[in-house]
Amino acid sequence: MNIRRIWLDRDLAAKQQWSDFLINADLIPDDQLDYTIGIYDQEKLIGTGSIFRNILKCVAVDPSYQNENLLTQIIQALRERLQELGYQHYFLYTKPKTSKLFHSLGFTEIAATSELVFMEQGFPDFKDYLTELKKHQRNTKQNAAIVMNANPFTNGHLYLVTEAAKRAETVYLFVLSEERSLFDANTRLELVKEGVRHLTNVVVLPTREYMVSSATFPAYFLKDQAKANIAKVQAILDATLFKEKIATTLSISTRFVGEEPFSEVTEIYNQAMKKTFGSELKLVILPRKKIDGEAISATKVRALMEQENYAAIKSLVPPKTFEEIIKQKNK
Repeated sequence: MNIRRIWLDRDLAAKQQWSDFLINADLIPDDQLDYTIGIYDQEKLIGTGSIFRNILKCVAVDPSYQNENLLTQIIQALRERLQELGYQHYFLYTKPKTSKLFHSLGFTEIAATSELVFMEQGFPDFKDYLTELKKHQRNTKQNAAIVMNANPFTNGHLYLVTEAAKRAETVYLFVLSEERSLFDANTRLELVKEGVRHLTNVVVLPTREYMVSSATFPAYFLKDQAKANIAKVQAILDATLFKEKIATTLSISTRFVGEEPFSEVTEIYNQAMKKTFGSELKLVILPRKKIDGEAISATKVRALMEQENYAAIKSLVPPKTFEEIIKQKNK
């Protein structure tokens, strides 16, 4: 038996073998991977595992080799690779029936649905994140939440926050920490803070890796390329984590979202939240703010940036966002 790297982008025969192996293990071959290894018995693939950033994915072992301790070998090899890349903290998706195996390898469960268990290992971990949130907790009862990428923060986002702030005692406004946007995470967080500074009952917080991230909901960042069935499973996991862990920590009873006429994946997410929250957590879907009959969106702003139509952008974003856009233009 030997472990070797599988070059999915170069070796089509190896990729096909890997893909068939995963399908036999009731897993979906994933396109978002940085590194993949296989364990072989001569030329027969008997175990595999992959990573994307700091997420372990597509881990499977041939059932007839279960007593060979292959899982431990796969996880150890992937951990070593992650440590080489500088990661001290990593995530894992697995099926509920195999979560105990990963628990025995030192992984801790964060959230689970009927189809997925989301686990982590290393530090800082989810408990540290919940401790961070508690430091910003307000002593109020009617609390709401909004989660946004704000790429960039627009007057549409501001409208959503303002409406939520009218209806709740405290609004916890989470800005995605994921670095997969035109504007980096720190810039987006600061633009949101500036944009809502006048709303004294709004608390702006980062999501870290626990809401709409590459770890919890990778399909969100693929948008039009995402497979609807995969997006749905991930969206339900993300919504479950929010409902069971985040909302309970901050006594959140309502989540506000904008209606989604543009993105199928975001609409899948809205529907997954509605179903997952049930009667325990209220989901309020607000119509988008419009200018001249057209909904304001960050997508529209980015398109106008491409066209260098700064006059049109000015009416769609708060002053600080406009300053940042001009600053980016002059870089």
